[in-house]
Amino acid sequence: MSTNENKILLDKILNDGLITPLFQPIYDLSSGAIYGNEALSRGPENTPLFTPDALFTLATEEHRLHELELLCRERALTRFAKLALPGRLFLNVSASLLSSPYHQKGMTLNILNDLGLNQKDIIIELSEQHPYDHNGLSRTSVEHYRKMGFQVAIDDLGVGYSGLRLWSELQPDIVKIDKHFIHDIDKDEIKREFVRSIITIAQRLDCKLIAEGIETQQELDQLIEMGVTFGQGFFLARPVEKPSSQPNAYLEKHAQRRAAFNIDHAETVQTLSRATPNVYADSPLNSVSLLFTEHPDVFAIPVLNKADEPIGVVRRYQLHELFSTTYGRALYEYKPAITLLSEDVLIVESGVSLATVSELVTNQEANTLNNEIIIVRDGKFIGTGHLRDLLKRITELKIQNATYSNPLTLLPGNVPIHKEVSLRLKAKEDFYVAYFDLNDFKPFNDYFGYSKGDAIIQLVGNLIKDEVSPDGNFIGHIGGDDFVAIFRSPNWEQQCRAILARFAQEVRHFYTQETLQEGGVWTQSRQGEMVFHPILSLAIGVVNPNPDECDNHHLVAELAAQAKKSAKQKGGNYLYLQPYQNTYFIPSIAM
Repeated sequence: MSTNENKILLDKILNDGLITPLFQPIYDLSSGAIYGNEALSRGPENTPLFTPDALFTLATEEHRLHELELLCRERALTRFAKLALPGRLFLNVSASLLSSPYHQKGMTLNILNDLGLNQKDIIIELSEQHPYDHNGLSRTSVEHYRKMGFQVAIDDLGVGYSGLRLWSELQPDIVKIDKHFIHDIDKDEIKREFVRSIITIAQRLDCKLIAEGIETQQELDQLIEMGVTFGQGFFLARPVEKPSSQPNAYLEKHAQRRAAFNIDHAETVQTLSRATPNVYADSPLNSVSLLFTEHPDVFAIPVLNKADEPIGVVRRYQLHELFSTTYGRALYEYKPAITLLSEDVLIVESGVSLATVSELVTNQEANTLNNEIIIVRDGKFIGTGHLRDLLKRITELKIQNATYSNPLTLLPGNVPIHKEVSLRLKAKEDFYVAYFDLNDFKPFNDYFGYSKGDAIIQLVGNLIKDEVSPDGNFIGHIGGDDFVAIFRSPNWEQQCRAILARFAQEVRHFYTQETLQEGGVWTQSRQGEMVFHPILSLAIGVVNPNPDECDNHHLVAELAAQAKKSAKQKGGNYLYLQPYQNTYFIPSIAM
């Protein structure tokens, strides 16, 4: 189609409103829930202006960008309301639109009112690719939308040279990290450092982060491990006219597995508890003052009712201010402690995990956030924790988890695996340990190189994560091509079979057409002879340890290794259950 024909088509699009809005979900990476949808516009299908690049480029050249943008906005809002999509709607807006003759003040609010939408659910995305600095509209644009109740996001952070300056000047509610820094982040340490810096800045500025362009499971796992909160990309969901309102299944399963692990392994707030002085509601304030004098490191004293249940605290600075006023001490020293009670205090049961307490602290309003954590058992006071100690311990645990995780798959390593087995033995659970190992992996690695070898290891890890239910089960990466799954669920055999079947299919994608036709690869042995190695296969050895006879994880590991060895001896994709005295045994299963 000629340039003139494209211009005529653009006229028709603008005059007849021939825009189709698509929506790409943005997910909460910690739970899989939908945080919002980004609106993306398309021209008429099967025309040169179908793609956004062609459509918006021509509109810009013809000085009709703002006209097109307003049409896209109206269509997106209307469709969003009609579909009743969950979460927030992200609208792409050029900062220079405010200076356009097409822009009418309050137009978007009028549309929202007509559609019954709340402006608090609309996020205005201002892209760094647009000319923020024209006519000094940068700050003006942000304030314009904020005054109307919208949140503001910076899109494509990192595309231009001025990203951090814009961040500091505009102080957006949300920042979207450009897909360039997300692509292969699992393989690129420089990109990881860049994103870590962005995470640190965002946390200090109380700004939400969204990772754009997530296209592989490895990228997603890496971002989750690093603590990025929200994400979007083709791996999670593609832009469609009618997106799903359901949580993302992969993220939901990941969250369930993490929650189950935390329940079994998490430290509780009990570890932070220190014995601290306390008073009753009717205790006089002069006795509270005396306790502060005797304990100079205490800044808040819990106040209890007659049932020994905390009802709040008296804070040192408040009592000091009261007693420092003229006649303050004389007037108030015999008043009950409840006179100066502060109820804005976090009270938690001793069995609550540190992770949960951290969430509770984070969710507190900034103006009520305090340092003390009152710890109770069955509602009765046992001690006080400190926010500083909570943050320190969580940091230590994160470092510990990172140390004990395999860097290639981010799965728990040997220490957590041993701990998991020991916990189940101690609880006398009926459980199965499956040991996964690849056959002929070294020749494959030598023939195709370490990069493909790592990709195969990641494939095995991803298949296990996909097929093993998070409900009561545990997955670990011992190292190299060795993995372990600990099953509580009775359908462990079905899950192992599914892994073998999928591996047999997907491993073929890593071979060339020539090697597939040959059925494997030829490599040179140490003696200089050419040896044939068939297409990679997966061996799974399973053991059902008897807790009455296995008293430690070392014995379980030895049994699992024997089962794995037996599976490998059978060759091919094979599942083998190691017979064990006084345990249930089924015949070995070949795939």
